[in-house]
Amino acid sequence: MAPFPVSNSTVSFWRQNTHVLDDHRTTPEVPAEVDIAVIGTGYAGVSTVYHMLQSCKERNAAPPSIVFLEARQACSGATGRNGGHLKPDPYNHPSAIAATHGVEAAAEVAKFEVDHVAAVKKAVDDEGINCDLVLTRCTDTFLTQDLNLRMQQGIQMLRDHQVPEAERLVCAEGEQAEQVSGVKGAKGCVSYTTAHLFPYKLVMGLLSKLLDSGVVNLQTHTPVSKVDKSPDPEGYIVITTARGVVRAKKLIYATNAYTAALLPEFEGKIVPVRGVCCHIVPEREPASPLTNSYIIRQGDLEYDYLIPRLDGSIIVGGAKSRYYHDKDSWYGNVEDDKMIEGGKAHFDGYMQRTFRGWEDSGASISKIWTGSHGMPQVFLSAKGLAAMVLQGESFANTGIPKIFEATQQRLDNPRNAILEAWEAGQHTKGKS
Repeated sequence: MAPFPVSNSTVSFWRQNTHVLDDHRTTPEVPAEVDIAVIGTGYAGVSTVYHMLQSCKERNAAPPSIVFLEARQACSGATGRNGGHLKPDPYNHPSAIAATHGVEAAAEVAKFEVDHVAAVKKAVDDEGINCDLVLTRCTDTFLTQDLNLRMQQGIQMLRDHQVPEAERLVCAEGEQAEQVSGVKGAKGCVSYTTAHLFPYKLVMGLLSKLLDSGVVNLQTHTPVSKVDKSPDPEGYIVITTARGVVRAKKLIYATNAYTAALLPEFEGKIVPVRGVCCHIVPEREPASPLTNSYIIRQGDLEYDYLIPRLDGSIIVGGAKSRYYHDKDSWYGNVEDDKMIEGGKAHFDGYMQRTFRGWEDSGASISKIWTGSHGMPQVFLSAKGLAAMVLQGESFANTGIPKIFEATQQRLDNPRNAILEAWEAGQHTKGKS
């Protein structure tokens, strides 16, 4: 059976000082009826409602009544536990998509992710949200010659097909890669425009604006246990929560890892994947302070991601090389109340081992938690979903990449790319 959220999760760096709305309930009881119910108050749920209210304002239309139903505290799931890296992927995933779905699909996804940087910045600026948003460069660094060669070949393929996002990449190889990136032993690197931010502050800032509208009701600590498969005689969807029943004309699942617990047809299709994040603080200013964010790739599926904070500290996530072999520790696992074994060992002395000029920094872990990552697909997907919910827009006209559509054909596909990649990796290691 698919899992529901656990209680008492490890506290992330982002959630050490919580917002006034963290445990908020707009009304003492859950509302009996609403136009729209949203399960989940992370990046996806809050962004979708933000875009709905923006659309109503632009069209001078009356906004719907909306309730957020949150199992734990507001923004306590993946969004409040990730690495804060608003990092598009303009080449790696697109080159893989080109091989399976064609270059047009690859270009569409690359542009969609890159467009997120400007879209999120505009929302932050428009709403005056203080979330430490920084526009910078991301330096993707490759630690083996084989990996560098394959990445450069993928980039060249996209460039040969004139994919604009690939043409804007800045690449370096050999000795220059280590000099440019500052990463010891780098065999190659690629840089491009990216952003990083304080994800919890972003979502809570948007959520606060939504509650100010007067049409949005927030109900935290209100887990949903059941959704009736068919509407009731009046056309309402009946949602059973731990605190009573809510009837909604429309329902949005912004449930990420927990989707299959309420929609069993997504079992094995939307799979929780657990990870490790940490906050590292230097005792002394390093000889080469970081300004860029990073992806440091040891292999196709083993990598770390890193953002420099404005105060000189570092957020690093990853450590897959320590636990990836143990599938049960990360695949289908939502136990964010427990740490993955080996995560702390990976990050002890991480900056000193990895970066030139950090050897005498005394950098050490100040906070470590079970986390996740991934932010450059949600915000504009939420905008498209808002148009579908409010205006009946077809998926094809939302601006969301075509290959993202949840079709019956995709649900019926027996393949599991995550497990296939894991099994291939274990087979390769067994031979070495």
